[in-house]
Amino acid sequence: MNTNSGTYVLILGCDRRKRVQVGRWDTVQLERGFYIYVGSAFGPGGVKARVSRHCRKNKKHHWHIDYIREFLLPLGAWYLHGSEYLEHSWADSLASLDGYCSIPGFGCSDCKCDSHLFHSINKPDVKEFSKAAGCSVEYWCC
Repeated sequence: MNTNSGTYVLILGCDRRKRVQVGRWDTVQLERGFYIYVGSAFGPGGVKARVSRHCRKNKKHHWHIDYIREFLLPLGAWYLHGSEYLEHSWADSLASLDGYCSIPGFGCSDCKCDSHLFHSINKPDVKEFSKAAGCSVEYWCC
């Protein structure tokens, strides 16, 4: 992973149930299992800076993911460097996979996607995702 722009999927673990207020947006009931968050990083520092920020626990809340991140353990990220904006198609790819439940409206207030956050009981599989997304992604472990 480097400072180039691109798209990423953050993989987070949840070991306990917790209801979390997400700013003024809504509340989210976190369940045990895995949370999969799709984002993009086209600003300074690229994918490395954005994923590193998501992995930090203490920070100002800016995005929806910041509110629930406090209660989740970062496990890794799938990513692809490039100038193509893949965030929405990757969210669609995750939504098409069996066992991934979307959190409606989460992280997508600036687009028409149903969600950019998904929950799964089973550990997410990078090969399954790559096949659904139609591209090979890199893996970074926290």
